[in-house]
Amino acid sequence: MFFDGLEFSLLKREDVSVLTPVMKRAFDDDSRLFFDRPEGGPDGYDDGSFLEKWGFAPDATAYKISLEGRAIGCMILFVHEDKAFGYLGCLFIDSDLIGRGYGSTAWRFAEHTYPAVKTWCTETPAVSYRNHCFYINKCGFHVVGVEGGEDRFEAQFKLKKVIG
Repeated sequence: MFFDGLEFSLLKREDVSVLTPVMKRAFDDDSRLFFDRPEGGPDGYDDGSFLEKWGFAPDATAYKISLEGRAIGCMILFVHEDKAFGYLGCLFIDSDLIGRGYGSTAWRFAEHTYPAVKTWCTETPAVSYRNHCFYINKCGFHVVGVEGGEDRFEAQFKLKKVIG
């Protein structure tokens, strides 16, 4: 399905090998910028096991995001439309394309695809300032809590967006 110039297709097993290097580049870029480490991300971000575990979880809906036939990212959602609640589990765009509006387009696609969802939640590392700008300024989320202690490298911002 095309939406504002991007193609969103349900994640398939064969997409994992294509998206894993994209995910690695995206998370390693954040690791260099915010953690002063050359590499880093959630468990399995660099070997495909993260996408296998979360992208194909029974209650997940995962989308490969493509631009002109090139896989540029992925979005994993956990949607409970009957409860009007959704959780953004993961959204990444290839690091060489960050800042071009593709993440915002992906988020608009999520809201457009699931109009019954009135409350969205997600989380992001407390130290990842670029993510804060994206979620708060571009997507309309608000910080509703911080978990994980006082260490900014360990803490997670809990974010929420209420629609309507």
